[in-house]
Amino acid sequence: MADGSAKQGRNPRTVLLLRPTFEALEDVLAKRFHLLRAWESPLPLAEFLAAHATAIRALFIRGNGSVFVDAEILSSLPNLEIIVTNCVGLDLIDMAECAKRGVAVANAGNVLTEDVAEYAVGLLMDVLRRISSADRCIRAGLWPITGLFRLGSKIGGKRVGIVGLGHIGSEVAKRLDAFGCIISYYSRKQKPSFSYTFYPNARTLAAQNDVLIVCCALNSDTYHIIDKDVMDGLGKQGIIINVGRGALVDEKELVRRLMQGEIGGAGLDVFDNEPAVPRELFTMDKVVLSPHCAVYTQESFADLFQLIVDNLEAFFSNRPLVSKVTEV
Repeated sequence: MADGSAKQGRNPRTVLLLRPTFEALEDVLAKRFHLLRAWESPLPLAEFLAAHATAIRALFIRGNGSVFVDAEILSSLPNLEIIVTNCVGLDLIDMAECAKRGVAVANAGNVLTEDVAEYAVGLLMDVLRRISSADRCIRAGLWPITGLFRLGSKIGGKRVGIVGLGHIGSEVAKRLDAFGCIISYYSRKQKPSFSYTFYPNARTLAAQNDVLIVCCALNSDTYHIIDKDVMDGLGKQGIIINVGRGALVDEKELVRRLMQGEIGGAGLDVFDNEPAVPRELFTMDKVVLSPHCAVYTQESFADLFQLIVDNLEAFFSNRPLVSKVTEV
């Protein structure tokens, strides 16, 4: 059940945090709820959860770099009724196990959608027009020495394939439409409400495009969805932009191809083993890197913090959740 009815003797507004989150968010939550910060306890996590199991009905997890909420953790929290996460992706939550146990999940909904879409377009512009590379040239004092800077490529007219035409993917498409790009996509299902060309798999999509923008959810079906075959289809001049999850792309294969000149460039906000990033990428001018920060805007954080509070308040007040996940 995802209701807020409290049993006798329990603090009805206790929220478990397994790992530290944004300090500002913790401050907001601490003013409204009783927080159990697992990392502050000297007890091992299993013992800490056992000691507080009966009191914990709500769990908050930070989506980036948190603990995977699996069957073992869920079984140690028999009274858990809701998990709230600060991100859209659900790859750190065993959703099947939650459904079996009647644990509701609330995510970031659409509050981060526009920010991620803007960032994806920004990464593409940077790779094509070599903005970061030009900045490094100036700062290194190379302009007077090298003279003309290397030519970039215009964004208008590019054939762009979007892997995952969900909320974020559709916002990316809308923005690139304005640049005059030719949009097509691959998703689990064809979207009749969009006029873009649909392809039945990522390999076929790649073969018809200059750019792939990856923004689908990570699950067992999409792990390494951008693999060797897809990169073959994209070709030597192709560009990969990833604002989804690192494991959507076969990172080792991508690095190898970038080093061998078998892929034209990449803009990456996410990586396989964050915060570790393959060092081979550091010196490549055709690659733009960022530390999983596509959602990092003042506006999105304000909206996100409010949504997290609203979901928890709704739960503890026995009202419908604001951004309950109903379909995975």
